[in-house]
Amino acid sequence: MPEKNTPDKSGERIAKVMARAGLASRREAEAWIAAGRVSVNGQVIASPALNVTPADRIAVDGTPLPVAERTRLFLYNKPRGLVTTHADPQGRPTIFRALPKNLPRLISVGRLDINTEGLLLLTNDGGLARVLELPATAWLRRYRVRANGRVTQPQLDGLRAGITLEGVRYGPVEATLDRTQGANVWLTFAIREGKNREVRKVLETLGLRVNRLIRVSYGPFALGELADGAVKEVETAALRSELGEKTVAEAGCDFEAPLIDHEVKVPRRQPEVRAPIVREPHEDRTPTKRGRDDKKESSSTRNFKKRNQKRRDRSGGPRPSRPRA
Repeated sequence: MPEKNTPDKSGERIAKVMARAGLASRREAEAWIAAGRVSVNGQVIASPALNVTPADRIAVDGTPLPVAERTRLFLYNKPRGLVTTHADPQGRPTIFRALPKNLPRLISVGRLDINTEGLLLLTNDGGLARVLELPATAWLRRYRVRANGRVTQPQLDGLRAGITLEGVRYGPVEATLDRTQGANVWLTFAIREGKNREVRKVLETLGLRVNRLIRVSYGPFALGELADGAVKEVETAALRSELGEKTVAEAGCDFEAPLIDHEVKVPRRQPEVRAPIVREPHEDRTPTKRGRDDKKESSSTRNFKKRNQKRRDRSGGPRPSRPRA
């Protein structure tokens, strides 16, 4: 293994390799390395300034790095009420627990807050996720917004030059007033950076309170008719075409690697084996004709009992044979 101070120039940075395997983003991988969770060839490393080759054995928490597979991208229609994280300290439900179990380990391209719904890109390639998140990529994020309040189109046009709020600069905004519905307005809102709660904060400056936010597209990828909570994979050929050769090269996408079957294998339930019923030799459960007849009461017997049954009046005592005077 190369020494820490003289990293091997061949191969790739270990954080990049870990991200490519779909374990985490590069930043998360570097944090894992700093925490002493990563080893190379049996030795724990403390710095991400290390290049590795396919011959090196990488492990995280003692578990070997999974085999890298083909770069894949999925479109997910995120419902409201889910957090975009693998684990939430507050115990709130996350998107990754809601996803089908037959998918590879995925990471999100950016995030949507808990009350935002709509299109979220998921990928198994941390390198691709990083490139698509960069402001330099400048892919347009388009939203449908319902907000409480009133606004005019000239007010929305004033956002085209961008705006600075509390020392944070937000880039140009393309906003269109679509219609008014009661006390609310519906807008189409498009931005290229996607800072934390950007849509809500910008519209608050116009006196609008967002009560529904739906992302409908991210760059060339659109939500379309994807059902709420559904996932759809982008085919490899279409993905490569939409990304473009520049993005593919920057992200280091691998479209030649094999696809790995992540189908969950559910063990087939074995048929229940019941012990045979053992009966005593003298036991005979087959009723005889005589036995069946014994259970039946003849009509003559029933009539005799009816005639000789003592009748009672409503007071509960014996009923007289003749009416009282």
